Amino acid sequence: MSQPDGSVIIVVCALGASALSGWFVYAPEGTGPWSDANPRGRGVAERNVTDRPIQIENDSYASSRACRACHPSEYASWHDSYHRTMTQVATPPTVIPSFDGVLIQNVYGSDVRLERKGEGFFASFDDPDWTAPALNAPEASRPRIKRQVVMITGSHHQQVYWYSTGHGRLLGQLPAAYLIEARRWIPRRAAVVHPPAEPVFSETGHWNSTCIACHATHGKPEFDTPFGSQPIETQNVQTTSAEFGIACEACHGPAEEHVRENRNPLRRYWLHLTGRPDRTAVLPTRLNPRVSSQVCGQCHSVWEFYDQRGERQANSGGLPYKPGDDLTATRFVAQPTRNSDTATMKTLLAEDRGFINDSFWPDGMIRVTGREYNGLVESPCFKHATDDARTLTCFSCHAMHQTPADPRPSGVWADGQLAPGMDGNEACLRCHQFSPAKPGKPANIEAHTHHRAESAGSSCYNCHMPNTTYGLLKTVRSHQISSPSVAASVTTGRPNACNLCHLDRTLAWTSEYLEKWYTAPKTLLGEDETSVAASLLWLLRGDAAERVLIAQAFGWQPAQHASGTAWMPFYLAQLMDDPYEAIRFIAYRSLRGLPGFETVAYDFVAPPRQRLAAVLGVIDLWRSGRSPARPRADPQLLFNSDGTLRGEVVTRLLNARSHRRVLLRE
Repeated sequence: MSQPDGSVIIVVCALGASALSGWFVYAPEGTGPWSDANPRGRGVAERNVTDRPIQIENDSYASSRACRACHPSEYASWHDSYHRTMTQVATPPTVIPSFDGVLIQNVYGSDVRLERKGEGFFASFDDPDWTAPALNAPEASRPRIKRQVVMITGSHHQQVYWYSTGHGRLLGQLPAAYLIEARRWIPRRAAVVHPPAEPVFSETGHWNSTCIACHATHGKPEFDTPFGSQPIETQNVQTTSAEFGIACEACHGPAEEHVRENRNPLRRYWLHLTGRPDRTAVLPTRLNPRVSSQVCGQCHSVWEFYDQRGERQANSGGLPYKPGDDLTATRFVAQPTRNSDTATMKTLLAEDRGFINDSFWPDGMIRVTGREYNGLVESPCFKHATDDARTLTCFSCHAMHQTPADPRPSGVWADGQLAPGMDGNEACLRCHQFSPAKPGKPANIEAHTHHRAESAGSSCYNCHMPNTTYGLLKTVRSHQISSPSVAASVTTGRPNACNLCHLDRTLAWTSEYLEKWYTAPKTLLGEDETSVAASLLWLLRGDAAERVLIAQAFGWQPAQHASGTAWMPFYLAQLMDDPYEAIRFIAYRSLRGLPGFETVAYDFVAPPRQRLAAVLGVIDLWRSGRSPARPRADPQLLFNSDGTLRGEVVTRLLNARSHRRVLLRE
């Protein structure tokens, strides 16, 4: 079909996908040799690529290109989403930062040098897979290698880069990652909450074996022997996928039959006029609510195979789950509140002691992002719904395609993929009405929340879905709908919604008001919980999982408004010298949001002496009066009546800090 610009669309719905299998289609969008349809250049056959995993249509998968001609609106909104760009081939349009003579210093004690040659991207760095020939060999003898970057994971918050290892389609991970908003390179491990004392290990083969499950559509690892069973460089790896990124068929199922059957226009018109569903494709929103959310849960959950048979099947045949199936038939979805005593869980814990603790709070609530399905299935609106119409699903709030009637820019929709109106209380008021006569009116909301209707304290999300999950160097709303509980905070260490906003208040204060307003039983508390602001208890004596949430909360504007900011710089300075790199990064970001500290210079991965000098500079600026911040006389914030610090209490709480190993598996 000729276009006004002289380019051509190949109408796959009519032609059929099989004729194009293994070849990219040249399409008008992104004209030129680097279009989405042809990421390696015009006329290059994907099957001929040997240095990375490849995209091939097989096993009844036809790729998103087969959907475009008949579903242009849905294709366009998917194309604007970050699902599409979860994995991309490294090309000039997809690589965000410059590679032109860039030097990234201090990446695990060494440097990474980047360069670009024509349309290729290259990096020189220490070989992560080198094994010392003898015991106690000096680290300085680790050889340097130069590799071509061939693939990317991520395009929203950060980009992780994968290089060709020279061993077939096996990928290695570049030891540096790029933060998009901050516009800077960092050591890859600094992007996660990872134990600082543990050595950095190689992630060679990690995309092929693990990332492919959720960052590609119908991926097949294709290791000739089980991953990790022998030296990685000796394994034959021929990884393929139907498509990189989360594409149409990941949610709607393999499309080959759908394309073939709908070549007939009479069939299409008959389905349209009768309103009957097309059985050759899955529409998740028309599935049973519990099954529909599993379409998202195939990636957005903590899961494992029941046994090694599932792993072997996925290695050569791809994941057996298809949209519309029962996810639990082929995968064990971890729910510590329900299946912690099962044989499968016990086997998993025997092999991996951190399987639960690294992803869940002690009471079973999910604590890492990207696993929202685990939160949904534990929510009362899902567990206790009496009929399908009132069952909370992923699609109750989220829309995978932006409709033409949605007035928001596509970028606004893509950041969270919320349906219109679902970013406020209306998402909850559809079911939870404060008054049958006047549902959702301000007076009724205020009677329930005891906060002004227009304030952050009257947001359903802020109270019932607080930011208690972590990932991508930020905190994210819990997707397990719950009510604030001081008892839960005491037993699990998880900050509650009230104290995440009222950072200057104690747990005793929260307990008092929860009893007064909602008849919640008071919690028996210790002396510190009744006399020291809860945020400071988590910040000073809490573990890394607690500290990272508080570091972000100090930068949240509603919390700053409710709690004041004059006292915050001193405590953020403490977190800027935290052993965990991610905590230091977030604390610095929160500090720069405070008046008078916007231009403070600090590098969270600098050597310890440089970091300490910057931290002392922050404290000096705060004390000197050269910033608007002034310590406030408040014993709960550990300041005396004259504004001086109650140093003995701060020291005592720091000495009581939990140093338990924390690894949050994003």
